[in-house]
Amino acid sequence: MSFESLPYTLRWQEDVLYVIDQTLLPETFVEIPLRNIDEVYVAIKTLQVRGAPAIGVAGAYGLCICAQKYLNEEPNLFMQNLGYDAKYLNSARPTAVNLSWAIKRIMKRLYACVQKSTEEMYSEILDEASRIHQEDLKTCRMIGEHGRDLIQDGFGILTHCNAGSLATSRLGTATAPMYMAQEQRKRFKVYADETRPLCQGSRLTAWELQKAGLDVTLICDDMAASVMASGKIQLVIVGADRVAANGDTANKIGTLGVAIMAKHFGIPFYVACPTSTLDIKTSCGYDIEIEQRGHDEVCFFGEKRTAPVDINVLNPAFDVTPAYLISGFITERGIVRRPYENNLKSIF
Repeated sequence: MSFESLPYTLRWQEDVLYVIDQTLLPETFVEIPLRNIDEVYVAIKTLQVRGAPAIGVAGAYGLCICAQKYLNEEPNLFMQNLGYDAKYLNSARPTAVNLSWAIKRIMKRLYACVQKSTEEMYSEILDEASRIHQEDLKTCRMIGEHGRDLIQDGFGILTHCNAGSLATSRLGTATAPMYMAQEQRKRFKVYADETRPLCQGSRLTAWELQKAGLDVTLICDDMAASVMASGKIQLVIVGADRVAANGDTANKIGTLGVAIMAKHFGIPFYVACPTSTLDIKTSCGYDIEIEQRGHDEVCFFGEKRTAPVDINVLNPAFDVTPAYLISGFITERGIVRRPYENNLKSIF
């Protein structure tokens, strides 16, 4: 088996966006059709589609779905209504920069079509959404090719949350170097953090790596330090939802702890991300808005309540890893190393 056996996370067919409902994995594999703005919004908000690159692609196609109901309007009204829808979709998840990046690209393409008919405008933005989709496929492959040499025979690699095929159009970001190393027939082990409270590591990463034939072992989040101390881990690769200009990186909650532990044990800690995840306008991690999610995600494990009723709950979806803990950024343009403030700007 290899990554070729993995399904595509998103596909556009006959003016409908189909996505894998990731809330049902690993027990059930289902593709759901998204045919209107509310279905797209809910799919992004409730994590049916998730991962920074994937929600960027979903947001781009989502605007095309929105545009379909305005095809009989005058061009000015078409553009105005789509602007309202863009703001609505962009509010679904505030931390991952790819969503706003993709929506801005679609709107920029739209605003360049002021002299065209409504039908031509729709064709233009659909072309832009398709470009974003195809670019993501290529980008993931390039991230994998640039990062695969970090992996050596006999390595143990730790990853946190899901920055895999399911978080992108295919191949993933953090997992792309693993799949490319698999192509080279390198032998290595992957340790996947469970990633509470939504268990994206156990439900998604472990599922897709196993399906692709990689040697993957699932561990609970609080086992990571012990596994590192035992000498089983030689490399950490995680994804990112937003990278500030100075290299501070927002990723799934728990990433900061992994980075601190890797620093303590002298293990290289890499962030794999496309350049679209770089937010040069955000100077540092303190300026990144952190999404706060509902109490039930923490108070329940599946349908089983695991906390007292009416307990106070803090549930940030992300944390920020400071740049000094990061060994480098694996991007489609190569590996970026310190000084990040200069080198990130140069590739952006």
